[in-house]
Amino acid sequence: MIVTAYSIIRNAPGPFDAEVALDYEGRLLRRKRLSCEGGDFMVDLPEVTSLDDGDAFELSDGRRVVVRAAPEPVIVIRGNLPRLAWHIGNRHTPCRIEADRLIIRQDHVLEAMLAQLGAKISRKDIPFRPEGGAYGHGRTFGHDHGPAHAHEHAHDHQSGHPEGAGETRRHAHPHDHG
Repeated sequence: MIVTAYSIIRNAPGPFDAEVALDYEGRLLRRKRLSCEGGDFMVDLPEVTSLDDGDAFELSDGRRVVVRAAPEPVIVIRGNLPRLAWHIGNRHTPCRIEADRLIIRQDHVLEAMLAQLGAKISRKDIPFRPEGGAYGHGRTFGHDHGPAHAHEHAHDHQSGHPEGAGETRRHAHPHDHG
C-alpha cells in the first residue's frame, strides 16, 4: 500500500525526511502521486491547495516531506515597474514583485508586450514564487462575498444564427465569485 499525505504543514519547521521540488503549476494540487528521494507517495488533500516553498506533507507513516519551489523558466523585468506591473496585473498574470524587478513565468506574448512598453527583460531559470493576492493562499482563486452577495456582470455571447453571424449580444445575470 502506498504511503499517503492527507494534510500539509504550512511553513513547517525541520528536520524533514525528504524533499520534493515542484514548479508553480505542480504546487497547485489536491490528489496526485509524487516521487522524491524517500520514495513515491500519494497526495490526497480535502481540496485543491496551493503549496508554498517550505510547506511539508505529513505522510501516513509519520515522515515529513518538505516542498521546494523548483527552478523554471521565468522573465525578469526591470524598468518603470508601476506601469509594467499594471499591465501584467491587468492580464491577471501571476507575478513576483520585488523592489527592483518583477518576475513572471515565460510567455512570449507578454514578453513582446513588455518589451514594447520599454521593459528591460532577461530570461532565467529560478524558482517562481508569485504574490498570493488578497483572497487566496499562494494564488488568486477569485473571491467570495458569501452566499447572500451577488451582482451583475455583462458577458458576450455569439447568437449562433446565420443572419447574426459575427453579431454579439450582451446580457447580464447574477452570479457569485468563487
